[in-house]
Amino acid sequence: MAAARLPARRGMSAGGGAAPAARAREASPGAGGFAPSALGTREHWDAVYARELHTFQEYGDTGEVWFGEESMNRLIRWMQKHKIPMDASVLDIGTGNGALLVELAKLGFSNITGIDYSPSAIQLSRSIIEKEGLSNITLKVEDFLHLPEELSGFQVCVDKGTLDAISLSPDGATEKRRQYVSALSRVLRPEGFFLITSCNWTAEELRNEFREGFELFEVLPTPKFSFGGRSGNTVAAVVFQKT
Repeated sequence: MAAARLPARRGMSAGGGAAPAARAREASPGAGGFAPSALGTREHWDAVYARELHTFQEYGDTGEVWFGEESMNRLIRWMQKHKIPMDASVLDIGTGNGALLVELAKLGFSNITGIDYSPSAIQLSRSIIEKEGLSNITLKVEDFLHLPEELSGFQVCVDKGTLDAISLSPDGATEKRRQYVSALSRVLRPEGFFLITSCNWTAEELRNEFREGFELFEVLPTPKFSFGGRSGNTVAAVVFQKT
């Protein structure tokens, strides 16, 4: 089982509230989805990143990495292990503060793009990237479910928490999940890799969600927990390859 909440950041919820963003899971995704939440709305994330942008401008605080730095390093190690070329086209879906893009750029990746539907998130990531003195990163305000045609042909797509948020949408979450799979199929080139980290989905559930057009390539090891005689993973990290 996976943890039934979006990840906490700096002692706050993923939505910037004063308490962890816990939510009850009503059923498996295939049997009706998750309980709707404000965490699944654009308005929520606009407000979150507006606050984080202000914090960065005032104090220089770049914010935390979704699911912790280890989750980001896990993906980077996988890319290095499988010798993903430095000029491979990489798309970070829901880039937030752009932390993953910064690390990839520092390693020498030269064709990386981050998108987020929150203008404040893109402004924040752009400010951080400029502070780091990096220039080989493309940033765009885009909704992954409605991408323009020119954004396609990526060799690697990465998601850390975006599908989680979409799954909590109070407005047509099931259809948005279908749109997500369709959008991924369009932007990722054949034999391209999709790396996803989730705290709301198990590896098996993710395998079922992406069964059309994708094959499971690898399940990455993640931290485990035990509670009430049961054990599970705090997050699931899975690599798919487009068929």
